[in-house]
Amino acid sequence: MKVSRKWQTIFFILLISGMTLASSAITGFNIVHGIATFPKAITWIFSNLLISQETWGRLPTILEKLLETILMSIAATTTGTAVAFFLGLMGSKTTGTSKALGVLARFVASVSRNIPVVAWALILLLSFGQNSVTGYLALFVGSVGFLTRAFIESIDEASQSAVEALRATGATYFQIVFKAVVPQCLPQMVSWILFMIETNIRSATLVGILTGTGIGYTFDLYYKTLNYNAVALVTFSIILAVIVIELMSNYIRKVII
Repeated sequence: MKVSRKWQTIFFILLISGMTLASSAITGFNIVHGIATFPKAITWIFSNLLISQETWGRLPTILEKLLETILMSIAATTTGTAVAFFLGLMGSKTTGTSKALGVLARFVASVSRNIPVVAWALILLLSFGQNSVTGYLALFVGSVGFLTRAFIESIDEASQSAVEALRATGATYFQIVFKAVVPQCLPQMVSWILFMIETNIRSATLVGILTGTGIGYTFDLYYKTLNYNAVALVTFSIILAVIVIELMSNYIRKVII
């Protein structure tokens, strides 16, 4: 058995190494050259991405766009939560009312989750153009897919004893959901929602470059005009905002779990 595991490990290492070399050969990527130029890239970053005194005057505009991005991410997450909650009820084996609705809910979750948010932004861009609605819808669709899958798993893991007890007393469907299922799943659901907000704020930056909105558009504008000092301030603001929101989310998770 030990020998078999040893050979399996060697096989997987060789397989991964072969796939890496084959990918490098197909794409024309030189791994050695990439590693050699890495120190130069780090040097360029620390030499050019510096926040100057003049750049601080742009901070109010940057913070305004950053707030716009954060609010859009929260809006997309909260509205996506409402849709994902009902899809989660439909898709769960515990609360599902029919197999057809369960398959439909899981299909919607699979499609919206497996297509990247950036791809959704490009698809919606053709219909809605470059505006905040496109960015919101892209984040909304991604949120629905991820949260639906998370909610289905959370509901399926809930204890069946409380559900069966209420069913035995003749409780209605919504009484069972809100008296037995939701109280058990609420901490996990809130945790997933907070995680989705953090993820959407990161994704909204990239989506904003495509849709011409929020902090992503500001970053892209300064980058294309070679204003690297402003780019550094935008990057620093994004990193700081993400860290603060993550700390707040972690604190809330500790309180509710």
